[in-house]
Amino acid sequence: MLERIAYTDRETALTGCLARPSGPARAAIVIYPTIANVNAHMERRAGLLAEAGFVAMIADFYGEPVANVEASFPLAEQLRADVGHYRARLSAAIRALRGAVPGMPMGAIGYCMGGQAALEMARAGEELALVASFHGLLGTGRPADQPIKSRILVCHGDADPLVPREQVLGFWQEMDAVGANWHFHAYSAVKHGFTDPASDTRGLAAIGYDASADRQSWAALMGICDEVFV
Repeated sequence: MLERIAYTDRETALTGCLARPSGPARAAIVIYPTIANVNAHMERRAGLLAEAGFVAMIADFYGEPVANVEASFPLAEQLRADVGHYRARLSAAIRALRGAVPGMPMGAIGYCMGGQAALEMARAGEELALVASFHGLLGTGRPADQPIKSRILVCHGDADPLVPREQVLGFWQEMDAVGANWHFHAYSAVKHGFTDPASDTRGLAAIGYDASADRQSWAALMGICDEVFV
């Protein structure tokens, strides 16, 4: 059962969904969800992180219900129209989780739009030991211009039309320019949304579930967590 954590970003009331481990926690991790905000896929990831010993909180992008993926598009467009506004909303989730578990080392992961969100927090210089993106967007309206403190893991489907290779190469160059410590895992013939079994039910050519990439990317996250959160 997920706990509800009320928090705010300026005038917007938001609700985080918190999962706690049964024993002592290793660290706290913010989960930035897909464009559709909190759903069963994100709740499952929070549960998996709790089973692995982490306090995990699913962030709230919009502060209002999202009927379906299509309904989320205008909300996401409005949220991301200004980079400063977008980053402030994302930072509010970090503050909320930090307040719930003070003094604990922190990381952030994200899926699709949430992958971009997690990377934005690394670019912004948030105090996060680890940032991980799963089939996330790699572009930004404000490229990194200062050293990045976080370890970075990116798990990417090479057949993702939303993130073409030019964007991949641009991301590598951006990270190298600021001396980031990054790992990039690419999976051949794998589309956007590869961690979500429901991707195959949406009838969209750009997305698709891939069981192997799902397993391998999660194993990559657990492996780097073992290095970072010792």
